[in-house]
Amino acid sequence: MTTAAPRTTAPARAKLAGVLLLGAAVAVVLGVYARVHQPAGRPLFTLGFSGMLQMKVWLSTAAVALLLVQLVTALWIWGRLPFGGPARLWTAPLHRWSGSVAFVLTLPVAFHCLWALGFETTNARVLAHGVAGCVFYGAYAAKMLGLRVGGLPGWVLPVLGGTVLGALVLAWLTSALWFFTRSGLSLT
Repeated sequence: MTTAAPRTTAPARAKLAGVLLLGAAVAVVLGVYARVHQPAGRPLFTLGFSGMLQMKVWLSTAAVALLLVQLVTALWIWGRLPFGGPARLWTAPLHRWSGSVAFVLTLPVAFHCLWALGFETTNARVLAHGVAGCVFYGAYAAKMLGLRVGGLPGWVLPVLGGTVLGALVLAWLTSALWFFTRSGLSLT
């Protein structure tokens, strides 16, 4: 005999719909703005890097590394690792701070993508990069709201967190990794 999955109540479905609609709205608004905005084609700042692309590549690489810390600490917090035992007192703060710092590192990257470069569709790699970037911010907005909305099904936050991670990794693969394979690991 199998047991049925717990039913999601109407209020929980409404909250879930609101969280997902907010995330979708953020993603669409960013994509539309980047597409209709006339790209400046130049950076406003480079934070000490030799150029805009180098800045974007290294900041996004650091953000992806921190999101991998997020993944490990989330798995540790929920007891899903085969090693490590119960979560330590520092695990939850490390999870929160690594996510916060990763998000902050993506802001100059996204700003320059939106303002300086726009949303291009010149080839599949560039299109996938733009979509992944928009999905990243939409999923991030949904996850942050989902953390504060009570009564959501238990699977929502892990799925949103996985979407945040997956979207940033895809954006990184279609930009930073692509850049590194052509230019090497130089800061210049």
